[in-house]
Amino acid sequence: MEKNAVEKENKMGVMPVGKLLVSMSVPIMISMLVQALYNIVDSMFVAKLNENALTAVSLAFPVQNLMIAVGTGTGVGINALVSRSLGEKNTEYANKAANNGIILCLLSALTFAVLTGVFGHTFFAVQTQDPQILSYGTAYVRIIGMMSFGLFMQLVFERLLQATGRTFYSMLTQLLGAILNIILDPIMIFGLFGFPRMEVAGAALATVTGQIIAAIVGYFVNHHINKELHISLVKYKLSANVVKNIYSVGFPSIIMASVGSVMTFGMNKILMGFSSTATAVFGVYFKLQSFVFMPVFGLNNGMVPIISYNYGAKKPDRITKTIRFSVAMGVGIMLLGFAVFQLFPQELLNIFNASDTMLEIGIPALRIISFSFLLAGFSVVSSSVYQSLCHSFLSLAVSVLRQLVVLLPAAFILARTGGIKATWWSFPIAELFSFVICVLFLRYVYKAEIDPLKK
Repeated sequence: MEKNAVEKENKMGVMPVGKLLVSMSVPIMISMLVQALYNIVDSMFVAKLNENALTAVSLAFPVQNLMIAVGTGTGVGINALVSRSLGEKNTEYANKAANNGIILCLLSALTFAVLTGVFGHTFFAVQTQDPQILSYGTAYVRIIGMMSFGLFMQLVFERLLQATGRTFYSMLTQLLGAILNIILDPIMIFGLFGFPRMEVAGAALATVTGQIIAAIVGYFVNHHINKELHISLVKYKLSANVVKNIYSVGFPSIIMASVGSVMTFGMNKILMGFSSTATAVFGVYFKLQSFVFMPVFGLNNGMVPIISYNYGAKKPDRITKTIRFSVAMGVGIMLLGFAVFQLFPQELLNIFNASDTMLEIGIPALRIISFSFLLAGFSVVSSSVYQSLCHSFLSLAVSVLRQLVVLLPAAFILARTGGIKATWWSFPIAELFSFVICVLFLRYVYKAEIDPLKK
C-alpha cells in the first residue's frame, strides 16, 4: 500500500523528511557553492589588474544584486505557487504559473537592459569621480544589464526544476554556467588565445556568456525531463490572477533582496568617506560571505517547495520536521563560516592581492562582521519559512528593519564617532536585532498556519 502511495504522490509528500531535505538541498547547495566560487574567481582575476578595477566591480554590486533580487524573488513566487498547485493536484494552474513566470522574467530582463544602458554611467558618477573607476564600472554594469536575459532565464528554469523536486538537474545547469564563467574569465579579461584584452568588461562578458548558455540548457532540460510541467508561451498567456499570486509571494522577496542593494549603496558611500580601499574591502567581504550564505540559500531553495507542497497537502508534521532540520543545517553552516573568518582572515584577503593597507582594514573587518554569522543561520531560514507559508511580508519587514532601520544608521553613527573599525560592528548589532524579530515572527506563523492543520 505504501509503495502505491509513493507512486501516486510526488516524493515531497512521502519521502522521510531528513532524507528528502538532504536530497533536494544538497545539489542546490553544491551548485551555489560553485556560484560563490566563480564570484570570488571573478574578483580575483579583476584584482590582478589593479585595486581600482576591484573597487569598480564592488561599486557595481548593488545593480548586480538588484537584478538577482528581481529574478530570485520572482522565482520564489513561481516555486511556491507551482509546488503548492502540484500538492493540490492542480496541474493546469501549475502550468499557468510556470509559463507566466517565464514571461515575467523576460519583461524584467528588458527593463534592466534599458535602465543600465541609459543610466549606467550616471550610477557610477554619483559614487566616484575617479576616471578609471568610472570607465571600468560603466562598461561592467552596462554589459551585465543589457545582456541580463541570460541571468533571468537561467533563474526561472532552475526554479521550475526545483519546484518539481528535480534539484539534481537544477544543480547541473547552475554548475554549467559557473564553470563556463571561471574558464572564460582569464581569457576575456587578459586576452588569452587570441581573444582581445577586455579587462573589467571581459569579466562582465564572461559572466553573461555563462548565464546565457546555462539558460539554453535549462530550457531543454525542462522541456524534455520536467514532465509535470508544460512550457508553451503560446498556450499560456499572461494572466492577471496568476501574476498576482506569483508576486504576492515573490514581490516581498524582491523588495527584501533589493533592500540589500540599498544597504550596499549606502555602505559604499559611507566607506568612500574613508578611502576607496575601505570600499574594496567591503566588496571583498561580500564576495567571501557569499561562500557561507550561498549554501544556506541553497538549503532554503530545497526547503521552500517541501513546505509549500506539504502545506497544500495538509501535512503539518512534515512541515514542522522540515523547519527543524533546516534550522539545524543552516546554523551549522554559519558556525563553520564563522570559524573560517576568525582563523584565516589574512589568507582570505590575500586571494585578492590585498595590499598592506587593505590587510590593515580588512582583517579586523572580516573578524568583526563574522560575529553576525552566529545568529544569521536561524534568521535566514526563518525568513524563507515565512515565504513558503504565504507570509512574505514578514520576511520583508525583517530585512527592512535589519538593513535600513538598524544597520545603515548604526554604520553612519559608528563611522562618525569611532572610525572605520567601529563601523563594522553595525553588522552584528543589526543581526542581533533580526534574530529577536525572527523568533517572534516564527512563533506567529506557526500558530497561524501550521497549528490549524492539526485540527
